[in-house]
Amino acid sequence: MERDLVIIGHGMASQRLLEALVGTDHPWRITVIGAEPERAYNRILLSPLLAGEASREQLSFAGNDWYQRHGIQLHTGDGARTIDRQERCVVTQQGCRFHYDRLVIATGSRPSSLGLEGEDLPGVMGFRNLADVHWLSGQAAPGRRAIVIGGGFLGLEAAEGLRKQGMAVTLVHRGAYPLTRQLDATAGGLLADTLQQRGLTLALNSQSARLVGASHVQGLELSDGTELPGELVVIAAGITPNRELGKDAGLDCGKGIRVDECLRTSDSRIHALGECCEFQGQTYGLVEPVNRQADVLAQHLAGLAVGYRDEPVATRLKISGIDVFSCGETNNPGDGTESIVYHDRQAGEYRHLMLRDNRLVGAILYGDASAGPWLFEHLQQGTDLSQWRPRLAFGEAHCEAA
Repeated sequence: MERDLVIIGHGMASQRLLEALVGTDHPWRITVIGAEPERAYNRILLSPLLAGEASREQLSFAGNDWYQRHGIQLHTGDGARTIDRQERCVVTQQGCRFHYDRLVIATGSRPSSLGLEGEDLPGVMGFRNLADVHWLSGQAAPGRRAIVIGGGFLGLEAAEGLRKQGMAVTLVHRGAYPLTRQLDATAGGLLADTLQQRGLTLALNSQSARLVGASHVQGLELSDGTELPGELVVIAAGITPNRELGKDAGLDCGKGIRVDECLRTSDSRIHALGECCEFQGQTYGLVEPVNRQADVLAQHLAGLAVGYRDEPVATRLKISGIDVFSCGETNNPGDGTESIVYHDRQAGEYRHLMLRDNRLVGAILYGDASAGPWLFEHLQQGTDLSQWRPRLAFGEAHCEAA
């Protein structure tokens, strides 16, 4: 007998869950409630879309016919307002009610607030969805000035997208180089040099103090008193899980909605998935662990006994012409760690491999990151790399030839 599965949120996490579920013999009649008017789309391509390197059509995962074919009801443009756990139903902003036998909360995250004076000024925004991209594209024009706060992946991609729209862009980052969590000082310095050569202005080791303006943002003042002019400010300094729906329903929450290895919340009929959830004190902002969560939850909903666990993740910068790969323990890898370093300054290539007991525990690649997936596979497998050590920095072909 079919039962009702309701999924709140139609982002990449819930779409991955749907795709995994339709490949199983599941007992569910599925309804998806989405706040955005669009069906799920690939948020990874928002930066290329802003830069004019991708089309809107390329972002789509599936057309309406796919959902109809699999019997999935979509309710879009009307997000969930409350969860009534006693009646087991979700009430939307417009007052629609959806009964559930099992519920999945996949509400994602939002840009973290920096708590700065002036954050509510017109012209200050985040960079998380299609509406943001459309607004930024409408505001971007040659000669206008933009400030992006945050030197992580999202900040770099937003800054590069706006630069390609012809804007004069200043990237503000509190670290000594971009991607501080993923790179070491050498790779970070190479990345900073490349970005500056492309025309970005970098304000590194800089702390934001307040946003300046009256009826519209006019700039950013740093803690040292420096004032950076800008008619557009994008805050991309981390994300905050959208846990409020679960918290208001009385679910156990920390930074996110707490879940166990089956992605169950403190209510056994309710699961949480993706950037809104917290597992063993960890929250998530990368695609890879969220996809694994969705696959585990799909198997669980299909009646199979599987559990989620955190694993190492790999990251890659998505800016055309800049190839950066990072995985494992790239910051403070710990005692007993040895380094293999290759640096060709003329070619702009750098590789830093970190090993412990002849097993890879971390890798940073810049300029030529083609060996990244191969190295990451051996990191995950814990391969003894003793025989390949002299050639390891040169990649798979050289090692296999040896």
